[in-house]
Amino acid sequence: MSIAVDACAAQHQGDRKEQQDRVAILPHARKRGVALAVVADGMGGHTGGALAAEQVVHTAKTNLDQFSSTDEIPQRMLENSMREAHTMIKASRFMNEMDPHSTAVMLLLQPGKITWGHCGDSRIYHFRGNTLVERSIDHSYVEHLVATRKITAEQALTHPNRNVLLASLGGQDEPKVALSETIDLVAGDAFVLCSDGLWAYFDDNELGTLVGQNSARKACEILIDKARRRAKGGGDNLSLAIIKLVEALPAKRAPLRS
Repeated sequence: MSIAVDACAAQHQGDRKEQQDRVAILPHARKRGVALAVVADGMGGHTGGALAAEQVVHTAKTNLDQFSSTDEIPQRMLENSMREAHTMIKASRFMNEMDPHSTAVMLLLQPGKITWGHCGDSRIYHFRGNTLVERSIDHSYVEHLVATRKITAEQALTHPNRNVLLASLGGQDEPKVALSETIDLVAGDAFVLCSDGLWAYFDDNELGTLVGQNSARKACEILIDKARRRAKGGGDNLSLAIIKLVEALPAKRAPLRS
């Protein structure tokens, strides 16, 4: 059975004065079937966060264009993209008075394989149908509290320190980059990359159901609409990219001519 890709990227400024998130789905310049999805949630005074997130996407695109799927390890490309973005964001502090930094989550799609990495609290979810297969673990203070069973996942959503990150790009410390890979891909697999401005309003079951039952574009529309209504006028920037693997339609045969 052939597999096709249904993909969509979307974002909303929420109730913030500026959009500091960036999201992109980038095709490889030369390799058919190779693409990179990126979500970056920038933080920093004035336009610092937007510039940091923009740097993440720019660095990712540069590394993707140079990536050789036959000779290069995909995990290394993703990690290098994040570490190079970290260096560039950190260097920008010497040129202005801003304090820019950013989260990042990246997914590299290749035929028969998906590789992803993240730093910070922007997430990636892997669903098969409506069922959660894997989710990235946030590099955040509240995720640490959940992991050590000091609070529940529900309590983390309203914890006063829920925005405290333990790792980011552009921070004082070297970034912590988590990596994973999936090779047993089937039609019905779906991957959701998103900033905390989106995932904060959904549990795993609801997110998986909405993504599984709709096209990538329709799921983006529904998720943004629900997040905006649930924010009640206090919503953060939100961004997401959805990559769905679907059964490819059979090619249409050309009509016979007499």
